[in-house]
Amino acid sequence: MEILIMGGNGHVGARLATRLRDLGHGVRVGSREHGVDALTGAGLEEAMDGVEVVVDVLNTAELDPAAATAFFAGTTERIMAAERTAGVRHHVLLSIVGVDRARANGYYVGKVAQEEAVRAAGVPFSIIRATQFHDFVPTIADWLTVDGAVQAPGMLLQPVDVMDVVGVLAEVALGHPLGATVELAGPERYRLDELIRATLAARSDPREVVTIEGTALGADAADSLVPLGAHRSGALPYPVAAPPVDA
Repeated sequence: MEILIMGGNGHVGARLATRLRDLGHGVRVGSREHGVDALTGAGLEEAMDGVEVVVDVLNTAELDPAAATAFFAGTTERIMAAERTAGVRHHVLLSIVGVDRARANGYYVGKVAQEEAVRAAGVPFSIIRATQFHDFVPTIADWLTVDGAVQAPGMLLQPVDVMDVVGVLAEVALGHPLGATVELAGPERYRLDELIRATLAARSDPREVVTIEGTALGADAADSLVPLGAHRSGALPYPVAAPPVDA
């Protein structure tokens, strides 16, 4: 099978490319370095010649809702227009669990617009929503640091290993389009403050973690970023011992 990975040089995409090649499939990388620019549309149609499946794991650092929406919805519309022309049979999107329940997060606003663009494009699709990656937790700690202390609420997080995400993306890409959304989370659920506290301790990071009221990451409620119903569970545990919370 010939598969195009948009964002195939990134944190998820590079690992997914390796996994699919190891399984014997042809993989093309959609990136500016490979002459494919989803922001302008340059090279998209050429990159999709003979491609059966496109996996979109493109990312941006934009946090402003308008800018994030312009990136995610705009690139998706251009990618899927090229897919229609090329006759691509399956579009796979990586999104985020709770993306529609964190309305104060501009990045997530953009991801919601991206999901809507996928559903409206007329190409058979599958959307995989994953929780935050294991290696993203230290970044969250940095975002929540004020005057040298991490101010973290007790909201819930259920982080997943990136290789579990890669495994599900590969499985879905090689299967029939789901026409639906599948959620993937790690095997354990934690309070964010306790998770960060354990993570910093394991890294010998001296920052104090102060538990605060409310939520973080733009979440509407304490359970906004964890699955609320049926979901797939990753196999790899969080690499630091932290007290789990009953699901």
